Amino acid sequence: MPKMIFVNLPVKDIAASTRFYQSIGCQKNEQFSDEKASSMVWSDVITFQLLTRDYFATFTSKEIPDAHTTCQVLLCLSCDSREEVDSLTETAAKAGGKADTREPMDMGFMYNRTFEDPDGHVFELAWMDPQAVMDGNTESA
Repeated sequence: MPKMIFVNLPVKDIAASTRFYQSIGCQKNEQFSDEKASSMVWSDVITFQLLTRDYFATFTSKEIPDAHTTCQVLLCLSCDSREEVDSLTETAAKAGGKADTREPMDMGFMYNRTFEDPDGHVFELAWMDPQAVMDGNTESA
Protein backbone atom coordinates (compact mmCIF):
# COMPACT_ATOMS: atom_id res chain seq x y z
CA MET A 1 0.00 0.00 0.00
CA PRO A 2 1.44 3.43 -0.89
CA LYS A 3 2.00 6.05 1.79
CA MET A 4 -0.95 8.42 1.84
CA ILE A 5 -1.73 11.79 3.38
CA PHE A 6 -5.08 12.88 4.79
CA VAL A 7 -5.13 16.63 5.36
CA ASN A 8 -7.78 17.49 7.95
CA LEU A 9 -9.11 21.03 7.60
CA PRO A 10 -11.67 22.82 9.79
CA VAL A 11 -14.37 24.50 7.68
CA LYS A 12 -17.28 26.80 8.42
CA ASP A 13 -19.73 25.43 5.83
CA ILE A 14 -19.37 21.78 4.76
CA ALA A 15 -21.60 22.14 1.69
CA ALA A 16 -19.85 25.28 0.39
CA SER A 17 -16.39 23.83 1.05
CA THR A 18 -17.33 20.57 -0.65
CA ARG A 19 -18.44 22.49 -3.75
CA PHE A 20 -15.20 24.49 -3.71
CA TYR A 21 -12.99 21.39 -3.54
CA GLN A 22 -15.02 19.70 -6.26
CA SER A 23 -14.49 22.76 -8.45
CA ILE A 24 -10.70 22.43 -8.17
CA GLY A 25 -10.82 18.76 -9.16
CA CYS A 26 -11.45 16.74 -6.00
CA GLN A 27 -13.88 13.83 -5.98
CA LYS A 28 -16.10 13.35 -2.92
CA ASN A 29 -15.76 9.94 -1.27
CA GLU A 30 -19.30 9.34 0.01
CA GLN A 31 -18.17 6.41 2.15
CA PHE A 32 -16.30 8.77 4.49
CA SER A 33 -18.60 11.79 4.25
CA ASP A 34 -21.62 12.91 6.25
CA GLU A 35 -23.07 16.13 7.70
CA LYS A 36 -19.88 16.70 9.77
CA ALA A 37 -17.24 15.74 7.20
CA SER A 38 -16.50 15.58 3.48
CA SER A 39 -13.74 13.31 2.26
CA MET A 40 -12.37 15.02 -0.85
CA VAL A 41 -9.95 12.93 -2.92
CA TRP A 42 -7.30 14.95 -4.78
CA SER A 43 -5.21 11.99 -6.00
CA ASP A 44 -4.55 8.34 -5.26
CA VAL A 45 -2.50 9.37 -2.23
CA ILE A 46 -3.89 12.76 -1.11
CA THR A 47 -7.28 13.34 0.50
CA PHE A 48 -8.61 16.50 2.12
CA GLN A 49 -10.84 15.73 5.08
CA LEU A 50 -13.11 18.75 5.45
CA LEU A 51 -14.48 18.80 8.98
CA THR A 52 -16.95 21.17 10.59
CA ARG A 53 -15.14 23.30 13.14
CA ASP A 54 -17.06 21.62 16.00
CA TYR A 55 -16.19 18.15 14.75
CA PHE A 56 -12.55 19.14 14.12
CA ALA A 57 -12.39 20.29 17.76
CA THR A 58 -13.08 16.73 18.95
CA PHE A 59 -9.64 15.70 17.63
CA THR A 60 -7.57 18.27 19.52
CA SER A 61 -7.50 20.12 22.81
CA LYS A 62 -5.77 23.07 21.14
CA GLU A 63 -7.47 26.24 19.97
CA ILE A 64 -8.52 26.13 16.33
CA PRO A 65 -7.31 29.32 14.70
CA ASP A 66 -9.08 31.30 12.03
CA ALA A 67 -7.07 30.65 8.84
CA HIS A 68 -8.16 34.05 7.52
CA THR A 69 -6.01 35.74 10.18
CA THR A 70 -3.32 33.15 11.01
CA CYS A 71 -1.29 30.63 9.05
CA GLN A 72 0.19 27.48 10.46
CA VAL A 73 0.68 25.46 7.29
CA LEU A 74 1.06 26.05 3.55
CA LEU A 75 -0.12 23.17 1.39
CA CYS A 76 1.75 22.73 -1.87
CA LEU A 77 0.26 20.64 -4.68
CA SER A 78 2.17 19.69 -7.81
CA CYS A 79 0.73 20.35 -11.25
CA ASP A 80 1.61 18.88 -14.64
CA SER A 81 2.04 22.22 -16.41
CA ARG A 82 2.22 25.97 -16.01
CA GLU A 83 -1.20 26.11 -17.66
CA GLU A 84 -2.65 23.81 -15.00
CA VAL A 85 -1.22 26.08 -12.28
CA ASP A 86 -2.94 29.08 -13.89
CA SER A 87 -6.19 27.24 -14.57
CA LEU A 88 -6.56 25.86 -11.03
CA THR A 89 -5.71 29.22 -9.48
CA GLU A 90 -8.33 30.98 -11.58
CA THR A 91 -10.88 28.21 -10.88
CA ALA A 92 -10.26 28.54 -7.14
CA ALA A 93 -10.93 32.29 -7.32
CA LYS A 94 -14.15 31.83 -9.30
CA ALA A 95 -15.35 29.16 -6.86
CA GLY A 96 -15.15 31.39 -3.79
CA GLY A 97 -11.45 31.30 -2.96
CA LYS A 98 -8.86 34.04 -3.25
CA ALA A 99 -6.16 33.90 -5.94
CA ASP A 100 -2.56 35.03 -5.70
CA THR A 101 -2.32 35.67 -1.99
CA ARG A 102 1.31 36.45 -2.77
CA GLU A 103 3.01 37.28 -6.06
CA PRO A 104 3.37 34.35 -8.49
CA MET A 105 6.90 32.93 -8.63
CA ASP A 106 8.44 32.23 -12.03
CA MET A 107 11.97 30.87 -11.87
CA GLY A 108 11.94 29.50 -15.41
CA PHE A 109 12.33 25.85 -14.41
CA MET A 110 9.71 26.26 -11.64
CA TYR A 111 6.44 28.19 -11.58
CA ASN A 112 3.93 28.57 -8.78
CA ARG A 113 0.94 30.55 -7.65
CA THR A 114 -1.12 30.54 -4.47
CA PHE A 115 -4.77 30.59 -3.51
CA GLU A 116 -6.83 30.46 -0.35
CA ASP A 117 -9.91 28.29 0.02
CA PRO A 118 -13.10 29.93 1.40
CA ASP A 119 -11.90 29.22 4.96
CA GLY A 120 -8.51 30.89 4.41
CA HIS A 121 -6.34 27.75 4.10
CA VAL A 122 -3.37 28.58 1.87
CA PHE A 123 -2.46 26.41 -1.11
CA GLU A 124 0.49 26.72 -3.45
CA LEU A 125 0.28 25.17 -6.90
CA ALA A 126 3.66 24.32 -8.36
CA TRP A 127 5.00 23.11 -11.69
CA MET A 128 8.60 22.15 -12.19
CA ASP A 129 10.26 21.36 -15.53
CA PRO A 130 11.32 17.72 -15.07
CA GLN A 131 13.96 17.93 -17.82
CA ALA A 132 15.59 20.97 -16.23
CA VAL A 133 15.70 19.15 -12.91
CA MET A 134 17.19 15.99 -14.51
CA ASP A 135 19.79 18.14 -16.32
CA GLY A 136 20.59 20.04 -13.11
CA ASN A 137 19.52 23.27 -14.81
CA THR A 138 17.69 24.82 -11.88
CA GLU A 139 19.19 28.28 -11.87
CA SER A 140 16.62 31.06 -11.80
CA ALA A 141 15.84 32.50 -15.19
